[in-house]
Amino acid sequence: MTLKETKIGQTVKVKKLNGEGAVKRRIMDMGITKGIEIYVRKVAPLGDPIEVTVRGYELSLRKADACMIEVE
Repeated sequence: MTLKETKIGQTVKVKKLNGEGAVKRRIMDMGITKGIEIYVRKVAPLGDPIEVTVRGYELSLRKADACMIEVE
């Protein structure tokens, strides 16, 4: 399951980060690393962006980035 498929109000744990080079690095720089819990706060009406809480701060992610984050 990816972060994009997660429902509003769920808390999930990051299992794996997909992607290459700069894209993966940018996701990791935002604080999203393996083992971290992510709480899905809101999803915009058209599904882009997704608002999450990571490490105590709020973050908005594009659907394309959310697809690269495998969660459990």
